[in-house]
Amino acid sequence: MRLSCDVAIIGGGTAGMAAYRAARVHTDQVLLIEADRFGTTCARVGCMPSKLLIAAADAAQAVRDAHRFGVNAEAPRIDGKAVMQRVRSERDRFVGFVLNTVDGWPENTRLNGRARFIDARTLEVNGQRIDAKAVVVATGSRPRIPPGWRARLGDKLIVNDDVFDWTDLPHSVAVVGAGVIGLELALALHRLGVRVRLFARGSRVGPVTDPELQALARHLFAEELPMTLDCATLDPVLEGDQVLIGGERFDTLLCAAGRQPNLDDMGLEALQLPHDADGRPQIDRHTGQWGGGALFIAGDATQEHALLHEASDAGRIAGDNAARWPHVHHRPRRTPLAVAFSDPQIAIAGASHADLTAAGTAFDTGRVSFADQGRSRVMLVNRGALHVYADQASGRLLGAEMIGPAAEHLGHLLAWSVQRGDTVQQMLDCPFYHPVIEEGLRTALRQLQSDLHLPSPPIEHCLDCDTSAEAGA
Repeated sequence: MRLSCDVAIIGGGTAGMAAYRAARVHTDQVLLIEADRFGTTCARVGCMPSKLLIAAADAAQAVRDAHRFGVNAEAPRIDGKAVMQRVRSERDRFVGFVLNTVDGWPENTRLNGRARFIDARTLEVNGQRIDAKAVVVATGSRPRIPPGWRARLGDKLIVNDDVFDWTDLPHSVAVVGAGVIGLELALALHRLGVRVRLFARGSRVGPVTDPELQALARHLFAEELPMTLDCATLDPVLEGDQVLIGGERFDTLLCAAGRQPNLDDMGLEALQLPHDADGRPQIDRHTGQWGGGALFIAGDATQEHALLHEASDAGRIAGDNAARWPHVHHRPRRTPLAVAFSDPQIAIAGASHADLTAAGTAFDTGRVSFADQGRSRVMLVNRGALHVYADQASGRLLGAEMIGPAAEHLGHLLAWSVQRGDTVQQMLDCPFYHPVIEEGLRTALRQLQSDLHLPSPPIEHCLDCDTSAEAGA
């Protein structure tokens, strides 16, 4: 038996759902194929459950810090079962919203099963052949586990997916990987009373690429979180019912050492698709096209930006073009924005320091420390720094990196300015209220504008000609 459709979409996560919606605008002959459960990484094991765990950790830390404001409170008593009950309950609620959406789509447009390519336009699912005019691959990614670890550690080895099914908090966890996932979970578990140590093969902590900010990140997180960096080799072993790593024993080992795309065992190797030197799919980000034919790819499977908004945008572009095939449209992409919900938070908006350096861009940097920033000191969150980068010739803002308070909000302001093409002067001409954390951004912009050595605007056109800073701004 053979089925035929205009667009076959492999993967029912964020990118696949966005591709489905976009394709259905043009044709009803769309088939969404999911090998496991419908639902998204974000709702099930990513953005939402991790933020639920972090919210509990933040509440516990607020109680510990209350005495610094002259407010005496008892030390927090963590009820691990209650914490994880809320995490699971709210997680299931978010997943339910996704499933309700999928269940509302016509049943004949959904298919459960694992898809394999017979050729570029023919799939096999559960022994059934499917002929498609175009195909979107949106199969997502999974945690990367070093070879041999699973066999050696058994069920004492977990990944972030497993954390959110806990019914109670463990006594101790070794976290391997100091990227966003490892850092967020290690810090949250530490604040919830779990004995934690963060291990990493390299020296980087978090996603910042600016050397000054990376050094600051290592310093700030090491003040609170036990860390072992620059581990030439990590060789965990099972001793009894505990994991031995770095000379310490832990109840379990959480591996957060990166993710890998779900592109294996699909028959893709027979299609001779283009890859870069590192083996990543070579795709056109503005069309979603992989190669020169009717195959498109979106979401975490691309190995680019593993972020929900990026996956959603990429899925929409890929689904729209798959349904239009062979008339492929070139679509704009939003300015990059990434946030880590650690404490202090981390944000990268626009081009990173590494991006600008690799491209050979001539740029200047404006800096501000939050150590003495007024509102940050008021709230006792005065840790971190912000660097903003601008083109030397035009003064246009190119990007920013930050570790500090309210990074999730400042990151949005900065990304919007980059996308609009704002100059530093135009940003300074915008209103800044007092006293707010955003005044720290103004301080960095003022320093940057001074360093750029661009012609000053006439006084009647300059809304920020007073370069004196408010006390503690």
